[in-house]
Amino acid sequence: MQVLQVQLEVGPDPAEVGRARRWARSRLVGSGIGDDEPLAETLILLISELVTNAVVHTGCPAVLRMLFGGGGASGAAGTVRVEVADASDCPPLQRHAAGEDTGGRGLELVDGLADRWGWQPEGAGKQIWCEVDRSGPVRAAELPTVVVQGGAGEACEPPSCVFTDNLA
Repeated sequence: MQVLQVQLEVGPDPAEVGRARRWARSRLVGSGIGDDEPLAETLILLISELVTNAVVHTGCPAVLRMLFGGGGASGAAGTVRVEVADASDCPPLQRHAAGEDTGGRGLELVDGLADRWGWQPEGAGKQIWCEVDRSGPVRAAELPTVVVQGGAGEACEPPSCVFTDNLA
């Protein structure tokens, strides 16, 4: 099966998140996912959360990738994979926000909306990814699977914003 991959470099400014959403929406339409389809809205929300996390928590540029048509981890035809790579080697930390908190819900949303998600080291930083199967919504019996690769719970220094290896 052929896979189409598209990629966008995102600057370290939070305003870049809106640009990433607009870019992603146009790529979704180009891949045959209608602008008004629930799948498109779900993917745009996932992209927005992952790009926001990368930009806000690292203060460095990031790379957004979208892969269409692959089988994904589950082997399901038509999986859309979203990857966001950044220069920080700090693992993502899923928090549980209290009612009045203004942040801390991003990875909870990713966990609830994606069929699968996880992270892995990439170059000197990391890649956070999620997959959504085009075949339909997640049913209650098929709870999302979180795949984590790498260490967790370690204190992290701010990244140097230098991309190395295959990141950029």
